Amino acid sequence: MPAAAECGFHFNSSFSEISTPNVTDLLWVGERPAYFRYPKFSLSTRLIHGVFTRRGGVSEGPYNSLNTSYAVGDRQENVAANLRRVKEAVGAERLICMNQSHGDGILILRQGHSDLPCEFPCVDAIITDVPGNALLVKQADCQGVIVFDPIKRVVANIHCGWRGNVLNILGSVLTRMKEVFGCRGSDLLAAVGPSLGPCCAEFVDHERIFPVSFKHFMVRENYFDLWAVSCRQLLDAGLLQENIEIAGICTRCSTDLFYSYRGEGRTGRFGTVAML
Repeated sequence: MPAAAECGFHFNSSFSEISTPNVTDLLWVGERPAYFRYPKFSLSTRLIHGVFTRRGGVSEGPYNSLNTSYAVGDRQENVAANLRRVKEAVGAERLICMNQSHGDGILILRQGHSDLPCEFPCVDAIITDVPGNALLVKQADCQGVIVFDPIKRVVANIHCGWRGNVLNILGSVLTRMKEVFGCRGSDLLAAVGPSLGPCCAEFVDHERIFPVSFKHFMVRENYFDLWAVSCRQLLDAGLLQENIEIAGICTRCSTDLFYSYRGEGRTGRFGTVAML
């Protein structure tokens, strides 16, 4: 039995307009650029969020078309135009990106502090209680994980690949949210976005790179359910199971909608955005 089933998640394909297998009841916005929202997050008027596809941008070639990363070889002016489209789609005053390094660095932006970064910070997660600042995670197989506290009005956006899982960046972010903002695990909502699914997450050198505990999440020889790993790490940090949503879309299986480094090699990065 795949480890994801042990976390109690049942994936289905019951959304309209875009047909992709193995997803929860995502709420699709058919504008250009198209994006989807998570049902539980969408119940709150305090949070604006969106997971954008690769469609609706201006980039060409392997970056076609809504590439959000300057670091993959795309034309700089095309990336800037794509980011403007993302910013406008969510109505952000400012779009804050990260220089993601597959580490566990965390940036905290608090109300009353004017030290917003002028350049992209070298971190893999941002936590904020400042409204109007859209936090962007760039992806092409790694997870974009949003964590939202509707009580304290705090949001985090996290870039979490397999290295992030090994470092337990999700647990570190939850610890910082509790320490700095007084968040409680039982109040938090979390969502794990499109990323490498258990069907395609092959790691032949897993005995070298993964801790022994990850063996529990091996679904067949050399294949791992990283969605379930993230689920377990969120639960261990105090979240309630019913407050965790998983998109259930494998990026390598869905390159018509999302970029996949494993599936394409040279490619772009799609964006996950969260904003108070």
